[in-house]
Amino acid sequence: MRLKLKQLLLCGMMWMCCVPLGAQTSKEEMFSTIEKTGGVYWAYPLDFAPQTRAPKGYKPFYVSHYGRHGSRYLIGDRDYKWLVDLFEEAHREGALSDLGEDARQRLLKVWEEAEGHGGDLTPLGVRQHRGIAERMYAAFPEAFKGNPSISARSTVVLRCAMSMVAFGDRLKELNPNLRISYEASHKYMDYLNYHTDESNRFTSSTDGPWAEEYRKFEDVHTNPDRLIASLFKDKRFILKKVNPKEVMWGMYWVASDMQNAETKVSFYDLFQPQELFDLWQCINYRFYVGNANHADGKGIVVANAKSLLRNILDSADEAIQKGGIAATLRFGHDGNVIPLVALMQIENCNVAVDDPYEVYKVWSDFKVVPMAANVQIAFFRNEKGSADDILVKILHNEHEVHIPVQTDQFPFYKWSDVESYYRNLLK
Repeated sequence: MRLKLKQLLLCGMMWMCCVPLGAQTSKEEMFSTIEKTGGVYWAYPLDFAPQTRAPKGYKPFYVSHYGRHGSRYLIGDRDYKWLVDLFEEAHREGALSDLGEDARQRLLKVWEEAEGHGGDLTPLGVRQHRGIAERMYAAFPEAFKGNPSISARSTVVLRCAMSMVAFGDRLKELNPNLRISYEASHKYMDYLNYHTDESNRFTSSTDGPWAEEYRKFEDVHTNPDRLIASLFKDKRFILKKVNPKEVMWGMYWVASDMQNAETKVSFYDLFQPQELFDLWQCINYRFYVGNANHADGKGIVVANAKSLLRNILDSADEAIQKGGIAATLRFGHDGNVIPLVALMQIENCNVAVDDPYEVYKVWSDFKVVPMAANVQIAFFRNEKGSADDILVKILHNEHEVHIPVQTDQFPFYKWSDVESYYRNLLK
């Protein structure tokens, strides 16, 4: 009995070592790296663990990929300009505090870079995709030898197409003989960026069944009075010209996105850590409801990724049967990566809860989908084995991850088992 108990304890310890703690998020983690409160604006982290060597005799021959565009500016110029205009007006009327005047100067400096770039890929976004391409090439060199073909497809949004080109350019620099076909076309939107009418109704911020609950949650977590009082000294100007919550949110977005820009300016000193943490909780919950496996959604949002997963499986079958295909590259958005990793049941990505106060404890947007987030499936063949002796490993943001498929050689899985599991999900 004692021996059996020791064995159980040992197995439990081994299991705990294998289960990543990436889903767990605490205030302490956020406060120690305050940029994480930017959520989906978190710049792609570069803290990779060394990849596991393939079992003896197995060589990579194909990589399937889906990536979010790299770091970008705020969606529109208006997201900067209205704040610039407000602070300029307050400056003319003498309504700014000393801190407010300093913030105004910082906003003007940011505007010099951001003007005309709303929604565009930043230079950092280009570097991110070049880096991911370079590491992919280094990790799976046999797949890119010779003159194999590569299919590269992006959504019709410019930052996605620019991410695709940055990625492909780096691969071509490493092997000029690669044959890469690029397309950014509506032809591929039915799997690169697909959303059903049913899911749109659920995620609607006005009609969704979660909307009122969220409104109350956001109201509790948005407390702008201290911030506004620190920036504006004229109470009459505040009364007439300032919407405190809108200003707080506007400054939060600018502050969050500075990590993606070239201008070395920060606005985090304007906020208290708790204020940033509270605002992030609101956005984290919104992204969870809108793109992940919220319990009340009953899987309809995650199902948006079915056509993408089907394309991944079909493209892999083609690469296996035809040969000569190094990679299938796809580029889209956070709202596509999030349901994909949930549908694939990648660890920590498919959790289902419905309490907004509990979401951040089990699901964090910056861990699932930072700028340039990506999923890679690397395929390995045993040249001395049978034609269907193929292993795969799955990478999420270049980290080896678990999926609910049986294997005795993690991070490697039999492709036949993985494909069968995912095909069944699509039925």
